Amino acid sequence: MSKQLLREFHALCPDGMCQDLLSEREKREIKEEGVMYLTGRIQTADKKNGNGRKYPMSVLRREMDNYIKIVNDNRACGELDHPDDSVINLKNVSHMVTKCWWEGKDVMGKIKVLDTPSGRILKDLINAGVKLGISSRGLGSVKESMGETIVEDDFQLICFDIVSEPSTPDAYVYPGEGSKKAFKFSTRLREQKENNIDNLFKKILGD
Repeated sequence: MSKQLLREFHALCPDGMCQDLLSEREKREIKEEGVMYLTGRIQTADKKNGNGRKYPMSVLRREMDNYIKIVNDNRACGELDHPDDSVINLKNVSHMVTKCWWEGKDVMGKIKVLDTPSGRILKDLINAGVKLGISSRGLGSVKESMGETIVEDDFQLICFDIVSEPSTPDAYVYPGEGSKKAFKFSTRLREQKENNIDNLFKKILGD
């Protein structure tokens, strides 16, 4: 069976309440430099996801072991929105995964928003109140087994992207606690969101 591009969506910490996952150095970066971090669950093993696929623990652990090596080399970049292929386009990079670890069958991650053109748009979108999701991107084949769609052993994890339309209702990202412009979504912010987005795109187009 031929490989296909597999994209999965996962929720990060709701309402930006993951301050316990930030180091003191990262908190200083947030306070003094305005750096934005996103933290929370980025993948799950042995459980059917919102796209109806299940990643066996043996497959996901192998790929995460390889991916963590890329993280440790400061090469774990991702893009703003999903491209249509498996290549990471550096000119579209918006963030970098700085840490990954296991909590049971969940893969937890810490993501730093970069000071790149796409990173600045990402930060502006979050600060404007736009809900965004985290999504893994990889290549692999799947098989049907006992009514379930199982990702096969040839799966290769590529990266984690930030996307606009998650396939599950709660797969959204929020800034970590302490961000200069961190906020919780409230009724007032939701009422202002359309106006904020209009102003943001007018600014981008005007530049």
